[in-house]
Amino acid sequence: MATLLHLDSSLWPESASASRAVTATFRTTWQEQHPDGTVIYRDLATAPVAHLDAVTASAGFADPATHTPEQAAAFAERLTLIEELEQADAVLIGAPMYNYTIPSTLKAWLDQVILMGRTTGDESSVKGTPVYVVASRGGSYAPGTPREGYEYVQNYLQAILGDMLGLEVDFIVPELTMAPANPAMAKLIPLAQASKAKAHQDAVLKAKAA
Repeated sequence: MATLLHLDSSLWPESASASRAVTATFRTTWQEQHPDGTVIYRDLATAPVAHLDAVTASAGFADPATHTPEQAAAFAERLTLIEELEQADAVLIGAPMYNYTIPSTLKAWLDQVILMGRTTGDESSVKGTPVYVVASRGGSYAPGTPREGYEYVQNYLQAILGDMLGLEVDFIVPELTMAPANPAMAKLIPLAQASKAKAHQDAVLKAKAA
């Protein structure tokens, strides 16, 4: 039975969030393809995971037999997140661009699931798992655009998810999402609409193949 790990990190509800709308399309299609499948869902905006602290981090480098009660409790929560990732046959992440990078809640989740000697390196326990990232953004940071150099979402997530964790990363990028709300971007509305439509089409196609 297939398992999908679905993470959303947008501050806004689906009706106002490009990333949530596209991840919903992907998830619905995936569930149609896997009627007996399991979805593990985490809304990191409404139920954020704890930021990595000294207690949790130190527990990751110590023999569990030596953990203090505080370390054991913190590490147990970390292991829950890691095991959810390890159990997944596919991962779906909504990663809107906030101030040129990912939401802090998504960074907190990443810090928790990156465990040296387990989820990283050549023997990573999650190596090869496909991860589909909906990287929405209000403008365009595509190659050749004026703000290309400010693209710190795809570049960062490729490094972390792909290079560090060994996941097979695939991006879906709805861009120019602020065009309908920003008068200065009015001329870009047709491009924004085309990007939105393509993102939903990509979500359907990729979900069917997942």
